[in-house]
Amino acid sequence: MPTRTARLLTISSILLVSLLSVAQSGKVDPLGPLTDNAVAETVRQSLDAKGSRLTLDDPKPYCELWFRKSVPSQSKKSDVAAYPQFAESLMVGVVHFSQDASDYRGHKIPAGFYTLRYELMPDDGNHLGAAPNPDFLLAIPASSDPDPNAAFKFQDLVALSAKTAGTKHPAPLSLVPADKAGAANVSRDDQDHWVFSTTVKVSSGEELPIALVVKGTAQQ
Repeated sequence: MPTRTARLLTISSILLVSLLSVAQSGKVDPLGPLTDNAVAETVRQSLDAKGSRLTLDDPKPYCELWFRKSVPSQSKKSDVAAYPQFAESLMVGVVHFSQDASDYRGHKIPAGFYTLRYELMPDDGNHLGAAPNPDFLLAIPASSDPDPNAAFKFQDLVALSAKTAGTKHPAPLSLVPADKAGAANVSRDDQDHWVFSTTVKVSSGEELPIALVVKGTAQQ
């Protein structure tokens, strides 16, 4: 029979593994429709009636997310983009930070509501190595972005997103390649990035897996 010490060591190991598992996984709670008037009614009407509230490594919820009922998709092919279905400047959804957060560059995002628009990182020397994937969602103060179907030139979109942090730079959240479709979840990876994985409905009729770094900065 195992000795008392051996049994205690086994129990301790199980508890340690359990604690580590909890530490690496967050919580996703379902939400109803977005009703806050801080977001334009035209935008709210474009969103799915079901949202998600994310709790990470703090007892308080970190953010809330709503994606569009049907995200417009394109058939354009790309050799670099992880999400070639999305056109640049496309509004994908809305995020609400209940407390101050930060973007992928480490710049502050004040608490509030933000639209999320898709953009590709410029293919130039200034951004070389800034992220493993070129796909981002740029956070824009909801009060500055009332039309979900608007399209913007790159520099105009950057200027809108720059209002978020009050700098000359946009406020990007990194999109990463998603695994196959599954239940919505949020977990921390080995780079200390909290990644929210879910599916969004696109206009082609399919459900597209999507994964967004909601908390975490670029590796230096």
